[in-house]
Amino acid sequence: MKLRDLISVLNIKEERNISDVEINDVIVDSRKSASGKLFVCIDGFTQDGHKYIPDAVACDISALVVTKMPDEDITAGVPVICVDDSRKALALLSDRLYDHPSGKMDLIGITGTKGKTTTSYMMRSIYSAWGHETGLIGTIQNMIGEEIIPTDRTTPEANDLQRLFGEMVSRNIKECIMEVSSQGLHLGRVACCEYKIALFTNLSPDHIGPTEHKDMDDYANAKAKLFEMAEKGVINRDNEYWKVMADKATGKVYTYGIDSDDCDFRAVNILKAADHVEYDVKAKSPEHADAEVHVYVSIPGKFSVYNSLSALVATYLMGVPVDAILQGLKTVFVPGKAETVPTGRDFTVLIDYAHNPDSFINIITTVKEYAKRTVFLFGCGGDRNRPRALMGETAGKYADFSIITSDNPRTEDPASIVADLEKGIIPTGAPYICIVDRREAIHWAVKNAQPGDVIILAGKGHETYQIFKDKTIHFDEREVVREALAELEAEGR
Repeated sequence: MKLRDLISVLNIKEERNISDVEINDVIVDSRKSASGKLFVCIDGFTQDGHKYIPDAVACDISALVVTKMPDEDITAGVPVICVDDSRKALALLSDRLYDHPSGKMDLIGITGTKGKTTTSYMMRSIYSAWGHETGLIGTIQNMIGEEIIPTDRTTPEANDLQRLFGEMVSRNIKECIMEVSSQGLHLGRVACCEYKIALFTNLSPDHIGPTEHKDMDDYANAKAKLFEMAEKGVINRDNEYWKVMADKATGKVYTYGIDSDDCDFRAVNILKAADHVEYDVKAKSPEHADAEVHVYVSIPGKFSVYNSLSALVATYLMGVPVDAILQGLKTVFVPGKAETVPTGRDFTVLIDYAHNPDSFINIITTVKEYAKRTVFLFGCGGDRNRPRALMGETAGKYADFSIITSDNPRTEDPASIVADLEKGIIPTGAPYICIVDRREAIHWAVKNAQPGDVIILAGKGHETYQIFKDKTIHFDEREVVREALAELEAEGR
C-alpha cells in the first residue's frame, strides 16, 4: 500500500518527506527494519522506540511514525509522520494495511481474570464439532486452523494481531476466538477490532500493582472497554463486576450463571465427578427454549460449569447448532488445565495453570471431592504483581499438604520468592515443605506419594520452559513426572 494512502487514517500533527513509497509491513521492533516497512516508535514502560530511529534508518526503513519529531539529519530524508498517540496510530495503520480483517470474520473476544483460555478452547472444540476451522489467539498459543503459532503474550501487539487476522482471512477462516487481556484493552492493542461477541468470565485481584492496574475499579473498567466494541455481550451474572461490563455494553447483553436466578441462561442440576461435570441449562426467555439441554463437559469442577456455559451461550448466539455445541463440550481438551499425567500407579498427577489464590481454590476444591489426599505443589512467578502471602495462606487452608517451589523466577531470587510464599502458609499450621528447585520438588512429590493422592502441579500448565534471570531452560512437567516414575521403577518401588 502506498504510504499516502496508509497514513490517511491518522490525525497527523506534523509530517516530513512524505512520498508514495510502498509499505508492506508495520513494525515496532527496530531490529526488523528493512525497506518497505514502517517503524512506529512506541514510548513504552521500559523502552522508548525513538532511541532506535538511527538503527531503523541504517537498515533502510521506508517510513517512521513518531510522537517526538527527530532532527532531519537523523532521519536522512526518510518520511516522518508525527502523531499524538503512537499506540493508537499503530492499531489504525495495521488495520488499514490488512484491510480491516476483523470485520471479515466472526470475532469473539473473551475477557476476565480466569477462564479465558479454557473457554476459548471450548469454543474451538464446538466449532470443530460443527466442521469449522477457526482462528485462536491466546495465552497458550495462537492457531490458524491446525497450525500452531507460538506466542509470548495473551493479546498480541496491534500490528502482530492484525497481521494474524489478515492471514486468517486469506485462508478463508470464518471465526476467530481470542482472549483479550486488560493490558491489551488498556494499551489499545485491540483498537479497530470488530467483535460479534464480547464475553466476561469473572474478575478477581490478580493484576493490581504499579505496572498494571492501580485498583479493582481501574481493572474492571479496562475489561469493560471490550463491551463497547461488540455487537452482543455475554456476561457472568454471578460475578460482582458484571454490572460494570453491562453498563459499558453498546450491544444487547445476555447473562449466564449458576447462583443468580435472574440469568438469561442458568446451569441447574449440577453433577460433579472426578473427570467431568454435567448440568442442565435453563433459559429465562421462551425464545431460547432450544438451548434448554443437558450438558456433559469432559473437564471437572464448578469452574468448568461456568466456562462451558459461557462457551455454550456465545456459540449458540452465533448460530452454532446445539448438537455441535454439546459434542464440542463433551470432547474438549485444554493443555495444562486439569491435565492428567498417566502414572500407572495408585496416585494421580494433575498439571494445572492455576497461579493465583482464586484459581488455587478452584482446582483444590475440585480435586478434594474425590481425592484421598490433595498434595499441592506451587510457586509464584517473579517480576509479577501477585499476592504471595495470600497464595501461601490459600494453599495452607485448602490443600492437605503443600510443596512450595519455584515457578518462573525471572530476575528475582528463587529462594526469596519461596520465602515470601512461606510467610503466608506458616500461620495456617498446615503441613508443607519448601524445595526451591522445581524438578527436585516434583521428584519428591512423586516418590513420597501415598495411595489415593492427587498431586497438583500448579502454575506452569501448558508451559514447557522455566525462566531465570540469565537463561530460559526447557522444562516440561510431563517429562519430569515420567523421569520420577522411571526412578521409582528402577528402585523397585
